[in-house]
Amino acid sequence: MHYNINSAELVEMSVARKESIKLLSGALCTTTGEYRGRAADAKFYVKDEVTVDVIDWVANNAITEAEYKKELSSFLKYKDKLPELFCQELKAVRDVRKSLDLIVYTETAKHSLFARNMFIPDPRDLDMLAESCDNNTFRVYHFPKKEKKAKVIISLKEKCVLITGSHYSGEIKKSIFSVLNFLFPEDGHLPMHCSVNVDKNRKNPTIFFGLSGTGKTTLSSDESRILVGDDEHGWTETGLTNFEGGCYAKTINLSKDAEPQIWEACNTPLSILENVIHKDLLPDFDDSSITENARASYPCSSVPGADTAGYVDEHPTNVVMLTCDAFGVLPAVMKLSPDEAVRQFLLGYTAKVAGTEVGVTEPQATFSACFGAPFMPQHPTRYADILKQKVKDHDTQCWLVNTGWTGGQFGVGQRMPISTTRMIIDKIHDGSLANCETFLHSYTGFAVPICTEIPTELLSPELSWDDLAIYEKKASELMRLFKTQAELNFIN
Repeated sequence: MHYNINSAELVEMSVARKESIKLLSGALCTTTGEYRGRAADAKFYVKDEVTVDVIDWVANNAITEAEYKKELSSFLKYKDKLPELFCQELKAVRDVRKSLDLIVYTETAKHSLFARNMFIPDPRDLDMLAESCDNNTFRVYHFPKKEKKAKVIISLKEKCVLITGSHYSGEIKKSIFSVLNFLFPEDGHLPMHCSVNVDKNRKNPTIFFGLSGTGKTTLSSDESRILVGDDEHGWTETGLTNFEGGCYAKTINLSKDAEPQIWEACNTPLSILENVIHKDLLPDFDDSSITENARASYPCSSVPGADTAGYVDEHPTNVVMLTCDAFGVLPAVMKLSPDEAVRQFLLGYTAKVAGTEVGVTEPQATFSACFGAPFMPQHPTRYADILKQKVKDHDTQCWLVNTGWTGGQFGVGQRMPISTTRMIIDKIHDGSLANCETFLHSYTGFAVPICTEIPTELLSPELSWDDLAIYEKKASELMRLFKTQAELNFIN
């Protein structure tokens, strides 16, 4: 048993065990085999007296207590036969007032390092902890070699997570996120799939919601501000806290010029690059031949200027909801009322573009309630109600920012300039955009700020289309999709 091996040693052990190779930067590079992303249909919650009336069983898979006990027994027997076992004592949630104790067991050094990267090392006396999972510590057993088919089982009553079949590291992180998404609302706190940053005085926090590919990680990594966290947070009675100790960033088309902080973090000795092509021991972030979902795991300390505490006793000044609108319909930025923000939160809209998945040949609308539906065990309206109350209680400004296309849909128009989007975010942060006059977007009805520094055609996207009739057709099509999804999500 390897207890709490430090990160530097785990790097060397992973290389020695031929799990990974070390690049010139010192970063590890590895592959995850068949599974290069989450196996969404393979996650199960144990249905028992703790979960039966709380979890949304329409959207989540159930497993009986008897089936869970059989699986746990199988995992423990497998564990006892392993020639080497790695164990990390960790915490989730950076605010110690809200933290969750973890023990993560893995059969590989690289996954043990991933756990140390993504959570917070916290050595305790292992002899005091029983294998029965009947204390206040959540146990994670990650044994991908045990079975060929991916399976994730979460017991909230027994405080235990079982993962097999998949070498994709994200299953470890997302299973604990799912646990916290169950626990936090019970205390009136809002768990969120989002990034958070603050100004240089650790004031005026901004929350960035956004599905994959919308720019959440890119826009929250800002040299003029301090990064609190990249992906998962809680909004409590005192402020905001990161759930993690690290980042798990998408690396496809990562640019040193456009995203210097992320690029630098990916090229540090504790970084783990998953499914990233390398040439001459240098990463090629533009090569997606393995997967579009290439990832890098690194501790927050690798990000220049990242917050050392990981939480702020401040409520957010702004909430920014990011959408990559591949239809080219939405303005660059819109100001939302609390009720409009809740509707968008429940919709969780972005769009897939051609080539990202098999069979996707034109833009397809994608909706994920709360911007993280696969990880939200309770009904989306539970989270939305908490968000609405907190936004009203703290007078938080809410925004919808389009990081997608303009001048036409994907394949015809152009991607929204990142420089323009950053300028919009800067104006949200300094408060100037909130003081602008507005006009109503003719299709969404949302308020569009009139700002002379933002090109008019980006605020009124119909002006940038060659054919107004085609714009109107696409806009009507998108609004119909919004309406259909709203009905499915019980949005009034």
